[in-house]
Parts: sequence; C-alpha cells; structure tokens
Amino acid sequence: MARVEEGKPYGWGRLYAAFQVLEGLAEGRSELGLPTRLKVTVGKPRTTFEGLLAKAGPQMLAAREKGGDRARAVEVVFADVAKLIPPGPMSRAGLTQDEAEAFRQGYEHQIALYRKEWEALVV
Repeated sequence: MARVEEGKPYGWGRLYAAFQVLEGLAEGRSELGLPTRLKVTVGKPRTTFEGLLAKAGPQMLAAREKGGDRARAVEVVFADVAKLIPPGPMSRAGLTQDEAEAFRQGYEHQIALYRKEWEALVV
C-alpha cells in the first residue's frame, strides 16, 4: 500500500498551500492557517486550481514589486506551483474522506516548510 505522501490528494494539498502563500505574499499578509475554502477545494480540485492559476501571475508580479524578502520568497513559491502540479489529468470529482484527510496533511506539510524557510513572512 502506498504512503499518504505519495498520493495525488496529498500533493494537491501541497499545491494548494503554495497558492495560499503566493496570495499572502502578494497581499502583504503573513497569517495563514487551514483555509476555510478547503471544503470547496477538496470537492473539485481541478476547478479550484484553474481559478487559482488564473490569479497566480498577477499575484507573483505584486509580490515581486514589494521587493526584499517577499520578492525572494515568491520566486521559490511560484516555482513550487509549477513543480507541484502533477503530470496527467487532475480530478474534477469530490474526494473521499480519506483523500480529504490526505489533502489536509499535504497542505499542513507544505505550510510548515514555508514557515520554516520564511518565519517572518508565513505565520
């Protein structure tokens, strides 16, 4: 049996975390947590990520314009978005309860990595 960390829902959670941090860097905020929109995301991963991708470019530009640590952090986060999008089709169907839990674990894992790297930017 595969580990949770190897599954698509876990990876989608990591990807969602990257988008949340990207948004926070663009808006100049740092306080993050488990997003209230998680339920919607878990229900329709592909639809959600299509919407987030449409905003990613302008958010990256906004964060770069802020300069300093925020601009350097967004370089990594924006690259992470590309790396974390899995090759192959992404589900439009809802996730099972186990898949939703794996999604949450992936999200928390990625947020922890960003917090460790940019303590002042991602609280």
